[in-house]
Amino acid sequence: MRFDETRLWNIAFERCKMCAGRSESNAQIVRHRTDTKTGKRTRETVYVITDLTSRQATPERIAKTVRSQWVIENRLHFVRDTAFREDASKIRTEHGPENMATLRSFAINQLRAAGHTNIAAGLREMSLRPFERPLNLLGLS
Repeated sequence: MRFDETRLWNIAFERCKMCAGRSESNAQIVRHRTDTKTGKRTRETVYVITDLTSRQATPERIAKTVRSQWVIENRLHFVRDTAFREDASKIRTEHGPENMATLRSFAINQLRAAGHTNIAAGLREMSLRPFERPLNLLGLS
């Protein structure tokens, strides 16, 4: 377990030279993390570039946007990796990785639409009768 403390500063507002008159804002985010077991502290500094104006790019809005990226990571990528062991996949050529990611995401979305909140448990349930339950899930039986 860890304790996180995050601070965000808007550090600049500039005209984007490559964006044909559009504006961009830059922000610096500093995260301090403390591992509650070991007491070890780490510091991470990241920089954000956004097309929000300086008035729109409040620290609260940038923080909310950054946190929303973790929602995607936790709801999709983490589930694909743990339920389907995506990181261990040997499919690495041409369009294979993208196609398999699409199929995995489709399976996750179908299970969620059917009311499964635990994707691993949903997959186990589907595998009990592999020639019947997945077709029922898709409405093909």
